[in-house]
Amino acid sequence: MATSYIKEWEKLLEAMPTEYKQSAGRFKRALDIITEESEPEVGLSPKEVIWKKNKAKLYRYIPKQEKLHKTPILLVYALINKPYILDLTPGNSLVEYLVDRGFDVYLLDWGTPGLEDQDMMLDDYILDYIPRAFKKVLRYSGATDLSVLGYCMGGTMTSIFASLHDDLPIRNLIFMTSPFDFTETGLYGTFLDERYFNLDKVVDTLGNVPPDMIDFGNKMLKPITNFYGPYVSLVDRSENQRFVESWKLMQKWVGDGIPFPGAAYRQWIREFYQENKLIKGELEIRGRKVDLSNIKVSVLNIAASRDHIAMPDQVKALMDAISSKDKEFKLLQTGHVSVVFGPKAVKETYPSIGNWLEKRSK
Repeated sequence: MATSYIKEWEKLLEAMPTEYKQSAGRFKRALDIITEESEPEVGLSPKEVIWKKNKAKLYRYIPKQEKLHKTPILLVYALINKPYILDLTPGNSLVEYLVDRGFDVYLLDWGTPGLEDQDMMLDDYILDYIPRAFKKVLRYSGATDLSVLGYCMGGTMTSIFASLHDDLPIRNLIFMTSPFDFTETGLYGTFLDERYFNLDKVVDTLGNVPPDMIDFGNKMLKPITNFYGPYVSLVDRSENQRFVESWKLMQKWVGDGIPFPGAAYRQWIREFYQENKLIKGELEIRGRKVDLSNIKVSVLNIAASRDHIAMPDQVKALMDAISSKDKEFKLLQTGHVSVVFGPKAVKETYPSIGNWLEKRSK
């Protein structure tokens, strides 16, 4: 039956104008890409595991040359999605770029939490995981100090870690599209308003918040563009192989979400989005007050002009809260993800980080 329909469609198509035939060809090519082509390989930079805790792993990337900078860099990602966005594909990888410039690069991968991890709090990640990973990098590398780069929520967590550990030899901090002030959060503020969003019921019912729920919320910030835009673009540009490869890489990462541990999610929404405790100086982690003014080291703070997840004003607010004398705020004309993947990331983000860090690494 299906075969007869296809034959009838092909006959009908033959009678159509040329532009219709071309459109149908692009549509069929896009459909084949989605349904038949294999997923791309990701995270290909050679690496080794040097430490584990629960689901988390600490990776060290294998250098291609003798390291040129004695100060290593530790990358810290968010608790949602997977961190291979920082090493998506050769030629479009922040990890590869830093390794190629002679940096000693490490990455803290939180892993995929199970139901047994639903009681994990931000306190646990910030006080039990990041400090131990930090110290492991110091011991493994033989360095006397360390730079830390936090992306998205990973940067917010890194700022809390740094403010609570001003005794550790942190040399440089880089924050990339990380929110610090939640006074104005756009549509997120409406979605998560405690008058309409029953946070406790969500966490108590689900345990861990599923990645599809997080992804749906992100897409609802710009629903037409986010839900349909990628597929319209694929149809329009399905004959452009370079675009297709980038499209497949991005769709793989977007669809490769991980659960958000329930207790940590409860904290993140209530104490940050709903109560804005961090920038107010009211946040406590295991009874310890978080004071961002304790941060005195060199800071590079990167925001993206088209970011609807961590809007520029949310990112920039850190600059007035810290005590660093050497601090720079950089606004790039990108989005929340394109800041680290895509042509502008390669041409602007990577060199901005590499050049800034090179001047501040031994």
